[in-house]
Amino acid sequence: MDVNLVLVPVDRSEESTNAVEHATAVAAKYDATVHAVHVLGEDVVRAIENGAVDEDDVAADSAVIERTAGDLAERYGVEVATSVAYGFSTQSKLRHPGSVILDTADALNADFIVVPREPMSGDPGEVLAKAAEYVLLYASQPVLSV
Repeated sequence: MDVNLVLVPVDRSEESTNAVEHATAVAAKYDATVHAVHVLGEDVVRAIENGAVDEDDVAADSAVIERTAGDLAERYGVEVATSVAYGFSTQSKLRHPGSVILDTADALNADFIVVPREPMSGDPGEVLAKAAEYVLLYASQPVLSV
């Protein structure tokens, strides 16, 4: 198997950190890079669109995720890039965390996806709880669900 880019969707959960660690281990095995995409949840997206959230708070969350991914990637000796994506849309019913992950994978030409399988705790920062099953069903790339 030829793997050049491993995509790992993340949110603010511990399961996401675990997924990043697995993604960096896979990338190290195949001499690949990692791309961590911070998927914003519905509450955050609505708050951003309504101007009810401080953009600095969202940026701070993303910075923490970026540092965590960077630290794990450094431990495994792989390069990591990060981005942020809206996991929901008030304009389109077709935009949800699973579709955002697959669209990002296609846009980046990802060869492998590591997706966290998360418990349903109800925390608004944990947006990927239902996305793993969708990604497993519809991804054209190999998927590791952790």
